[in-house]
Amino acid sequence: MAKRSLKYSGIGGQAVLEGIMMKNKEQYAVAVRKPNGEIEVEVEHYNGIMHGSRIMKVPFVRGVFQFIDSLILGMRSLNFSASFYEDEDAKETAADKAFNRIFKDKAEKVFNGLVMLFSLVIAIGIFMVLPYFVVSRFEEYVRSESFLAILEGGLRILIFVGYVLAISLMKDIRRVYMYHGAEHKCINCIEKGAPLTVREVMRCSKQHRRCGTSFLLFVMFVSVILFFFIRVENPVYRVLIRIALIPVIAGISYEIIRLAGKSNNILVRIISAPGMWLQRLTTREPDESMVEVAIAAVEAVFDWKAYLLETFGYEVDESWMKE
Repeated sequence: MAKRSLKYSGIGGQAVLEGIMMKNKEQYAVAVRKPNGEIEVEVEHYNGIMHGSRIMKVPFVRGVFQFIDSLILGMRSLNFSASFYEDEDAKETAADKAFNRIFKDKAEKVFNGLVMLFSLVIAIGIFMVLPYFVVSRFEEYVRSESFLAILEGGLRILIFVGYVLAISLMKDIRRVYMYHGAEHKCINCIEKGAPLTVREVMRCSKQHRRCGTSFLLFVMFVSVILFFFIRVENPVYRVLIRIALIPVIAGISYEIIRLAGKSNNILVRIISAPGMWLQRLTTREPDESMVEVAIAAVEAVFDWKAYLLETFGYEVDESWMKE
């Protein structure tokens, strides 16, 4: 088959515990390889917290809500995949009983919300606030505010890359990264116009420009630029402005990653390069059984044969589907 340039499909995904979530418009599917070897697929709808609102068409604003939606959807998908690997012998604690008694049928949603909020607070503290406090210790020795701003940004990026590298050494995370690679391979396979078979998917790249890893790295770079130009004297205000600018940073980063997924010009390739390099840590080569899970998730929400016909102008020959 002749080589084709990548065409934006609109489908995105996320690796979960022994599985993959794939999303297409308002529909998403989570495919999980169960302990008995079977693939379980759950298909659901998620409209988003601002569904139908015109705000989702406003550049640099929609990215904030898209980010929140991705966190909510990611938590749901992780909970579904983890349900197949829960410890059956684990006993309900007194705290669990009290929590369930207070919130009743909303206990799971409340718990997930608290976990997500706690995770955000920790992330903001480590990646946004901590670098400032570390660099501020050198203010009496370094008089250049510009140099301190660059030093803070460099430390922020270093902490982020170090975190990614550290968790990549964990055994369970390595398997998640393999599923992450399978997710990317499936999307790349579709967007280059190849039939979605295990053989074709395995040939594709495990890196993709619209990856969440690239998005988070863009967040780090954009924060360096904004914090360099937006400065205040009061230390308390410095911390507050770093927190207040997070939605702005997320909005800008979303537009960049969105552009990167739809364009292939030289500028886009250059700004996408660091994220693609970092994906060498967050993705690993999957095995064929993982690719099968990824394909199951895609096919539950996306008619890739119709997409190939509409976008690339050819109908899939069923003989290609034979392995």
